[in-house]
Amino acid sequence: MLYVVATPIGNLSDITLRALEVLKGVDLVAAEDTRHSGLLLKHFQIKKPFVSYHKHNEAARSAELVDRLVRGENVALITDAGTPGLSDPGLRLIRECVDHQLPFTIVPGPSSILIGLLGSGFSTEKFSFRGFLPVKSGRRERELQIAAEREETTIFFESPYRLVKTLHACNTIIADRQLCIARELTKKFEEFRRGTAAELLAHYEAHPAKGEIVLVVSGA
Repeated sequence: MLYVVATPIGNLSDITLRALEVLKGVDLVAAEDTRHSGLLLKHFQIKKPFVSYHKHNEAARSAELVDRLVRGENVALITDAGTPGLSDPGLRLIRECVDHQLPFTIVPGPSSILIGLLGSGFSTEKFSFRGFLPVKSGRRERELQIAAEREETTIFFESPYRLVKTLHACNTIIADRQLCIARELTKKFEEFRRGTAAELLAHYEAHPAKGEIVLVVSGA
């Protein structure tokens, strides 16, 4: 069995009892960063063999893990934070299991997407998650234009190093929309800051953001 296990996005207490049970019971843990995940397992006093599973070795490692699953081993797939396959490696291995008719299950847990959405206070009736905003300005502006044309709430991931540039673009493309910057989610200094692009830009130019960003755009 392949277990796709969601892990905490900040607060280690958010790990589920089921996730701990799975991690204790599998034969092998495939992790995006074995050093990072090693700290997680050490915290919960779990000792398991590790292999790396990241975007640079995903193809070869998927084939290797499929072989191990065929031989009857139980494997847990984890990422640095959150759920594998959502803006992180993992979907390829799930597809391999589908193609080879191998059993797998998803062990749910914390989601920065849903936390950012709920914390924004914007409509949850319909929403669209668009992943990380592109690095190149032209493609980033096209993504924001798509959000401007949507009626539902739109959610993006963004790097703190590009946040000011993104807010400048928002101030041009979606200046009338309410935005929410969600950051440091589940951690001590968790923040949900709402306002127009201009208001948020003034704040973050003076107080640069740290940590991964969830940018939520209100619907039309």
